Amino acid sequence: MDFEKSKRKRNSDRRKSTECTTLIATITVGIIFGFCIGASFPAFSPSKIKLISPIDTYLWDKKPGHLNVISASKSDVSKEVQNHDDPSKIWVSSNPRGAERLPPAILAVESDLYPRRLFGKPSEDLTIEPKYLVTFTVGQNQKPNIDKAVKSFSDNFTILLFHYDGKTTEWDEFEWSKRAIHISVAKQTKWWYAKRFLHPDIVAPYDYIFVWDEDLGVDHFNAEEYIKLVRKHGLEISQPGLDPSSRGLTWQMTRRRGDHEVHKETEEKPGWCSDPHLPPCAAFIEIMAPVFSRDAWRCVWHLIQNDLVHGWGLDFALKKCVEPAYEKIGVVDAQWIVHQGLPSLGNQGNGENGKQPWQGVRERCQSEWKMFQDRVSDADKDYYKSIGVDLLNITTAH
Repeated sequence: MDFEKSKRKRNSDRRKSTECTTLIATITVGIIFGFCIGASFPAFSPSKIKLISPIDTYLWDKKPGHLNVISASKSDVSKEVQNHDDPSKIWVSSNPRGAERLPPAILAVESDLYPRRLFGKPSEDLTIEPKYLVTFTVGQNQKPNIDKAVKSFSDNFTILLFHYDGKTTEWDEFEWSKRAIHISVAKQTKWWYAKRFLHPDIVAPYDYIFVWDEDLGVDHFNAEEYIKLVRKHGLEISQPGLDPSSRGLTWQMTRRRGDHEVHKETEEKPGWCSDPHLPPCAAFIEIMAPVFSRDAWRCVWHLIQNDLVHGWGLDFALKKCVEPAYEKIGVVDAQWIVHQGLPSLGNQGNGENGKQPWQGVRERCQSEWKMFQDRVSDADKDYYKSIGVDLLNITTAH
């Protein structure tokens, strides 16, 4: 029995010795193999590692004291910075073009037309922040008319005068003129001014923007009451109804209805309306006294063509800026005006080839209307072509 036990013990010791030898050999081979693989890679320097941590973009909310935090993905950081050895360099591609090198929290992407003091604390500059903006494009001959018109607008309005005759100090006789903003460039139209001075990011503080002519009678108009009705009826683009005595009253849509607060559609002459929901039977106002919500104006401003200064044809295209247009464009009957049709900017043209100054202005208005229609039509065609849609089929279907 002792002999058998001794034999089994010697066999067990030999197996353990063999297993240990195999394990040592395996480890040795693994080390050598790993060394060979590692030697086959190029030299590596830990100092060249760049870890880009998540970036938080801070944007100020419109409400004072509120801070919105949004996370910007790594794609918002340009490759220029990812490959740069200096981590102190800033580049945020989601910033407005040209401002990529600024930290988002310092961006001031909007402005306003509020005059400010030259002294004291900025936070104490404004005793009142008007909620609405009204602009008139004026010449000094219409001072009495504008004085009366301005008094239809409360202190909730910023008053902005565009002077096409270059005369501004002549308005100092009016107390309200000292609070108004005056911009003067000779012989320019209100749409020229609007394109250059009413950028949506400049007028963003205002809920509504009135872009008015100078020859409007306002005996039956109150701006605050008008805005109440606009809000009540959900109008994004509107105008006051025109009294039937108004000069140049062309469209039934803009004629005041005595039995309505607001109307959004009408009947026109036979053949004038291809669709009861389209201009001039609906989704239509004129351009003499338009009123835009902030959101609608952001669209309309981009629709105004830089070189087409009279705005003719714009009234038929406004429907592109709200949806459904036949519900959000309308005429306010309960607050109405009179279009006086006074000769003003039309006489600022140059008489050529025996024509009166106003004739040259009228000819350009008409040619601009045709140019604008062509541009809108071509733009529509280009868009639908770019997405592979046959515009003819869409038109037929509707």
